[in-house]
Formats: sequence, C-alpha cells, structure tokens
Amino acid sequence: MSQYNPLSSSIPNVPFEQPKALFRFGEQTLWSTQFISTTTALSNQVFRLFTTPVGQLGQGFSAGQLTISETNLKEGGRVPSGIAYDVFGIASQVLLHSGTADTTSYAEAIDTSAEIDELVGIINSGVLRWNFTQTTVDICPMSLAGAGGGAFGAVAQNAAGANSGHMNNGNGQIWMYRKHPVALPGNTTFSVELAFGSRGPAAFATAGVSVRVILLGYYKNIIEIA
Repeated sequence: MSQYNPLSSSIPNVPFEQPKALFRFGEQTLWSTQFISTTTALSNQVFRLFTTPVGQLGQGFSAGQLTISETNLKEGGRVPSGIAYDVFGIASQVLLHSGTADTTSYAEAIDTSAEIDELVGIINSGVLRWNFTQTTVDICPMSLAGAGGGAFGAVAQNAAGANSGHMNNGNGQIWMYRKHPVALPGNTTFSVELAFGSRGPAAFATAGVSVRVILLGYYKNIIEIA
C-alpha cells in the first residue's frame, strides 16, 4: 500500500515492539547543613556534609535531628532513589542561629560589626571539595559557591545604636560547573567537605552558626513498563 507524503521526507523508523523502559528527566536540588557551635575554632577544621539523612543526628547537630530545612537526603551519602544525578551548580549559605544550641531557630540577622566580621571570615577561608570515599576533589572557595564573593545585604543603625538588616554571602548565582556537570551515579557514595585553612576564624561568639550547601542538578531514572 502506498503512502502519501507531501514533504517527500524519509519515513522514520518505527520499532515493531513496545519499549520496555522509559527515561524520566528533571531538575532537583539536594542540600545538607553543618552546625558549628560557639566553642569551635575553625582553623584547620574539616566538616563533612551530605553524610546525615533527615531525621537523624549528625553534622554537628547533637540535640536536634536534621529536618527538611537542613537536608533532603533519605540516605546518608547517596542520591535519593538511586537515580543518576548530574550537578551543574553549587551554592552555600551561612545561617546565624538565635542561640547557642543547635535546636534554636535561624531567625537571627547577621547585622552587627562582630557578626559581619565572622561571616566574612567564614566566606574568605572556607573551601568546598568533593569526597568520593577514597578521592578528594577541590570544588571552589566559598566565595564562588553561589555568591561570587563578598558579603551582601544592608544594615541600618538608629540613634540608639540598634542595628537592623541582614548580611550574607548571597544566593542564586551559579558559578561552578556551568559547562561540565559532575556526574553522581546512583550507586556512588559521596560527601562534600567544608574545609578551613590555618587562618580560619573562631566561630560566632554569641550564637551557633550553620552552613548549608546546595547542589543544583539534573536527574535521570528508568521506569520499567514491561
């Protein structure tokens, strides 16, 4: 039987059997948080993030379990659901707690001279790097993880000396892995290290600090249909 083809184009190949699997693609972020107590000097310290799943204690949180604000990992060191995950960006955020305990809220603004100095010290001396069990790969200084360098925000002071406002290292810009994503296969065990050199500052004097690291990426998994 002849076929009418007004464009005179080649007829595409059509399989004679139904596919047995479908590929599903999408974008997803993974995040993890490290709590740093007021007694911790950051000089030459190394912290490992993405090792503690939601609902468990770890990564400096000794009293309050990690919740969805701290991480969305279901299993420590693994991409959820065993899917292949390609990281195309990484960001970091410094959070000041309202008290010294890791159970206190993130409602404290970084708005005093001492707090801004400590924030800048964390940004300037902190470095992020991959840890793949036996291999460590440097990523970038924290100044390039989402922010692009420096402290951003606004602080106002009234006549009584009370400050209002907030300073942070910025959010939203993607600087790393813009052209060459980092592949995390579903069976890969990984973590992200937050490392400080010998000039790392002391932790915040008045309250605890958390550092949240966010991975931006694509996932791919296979849906069996037969």
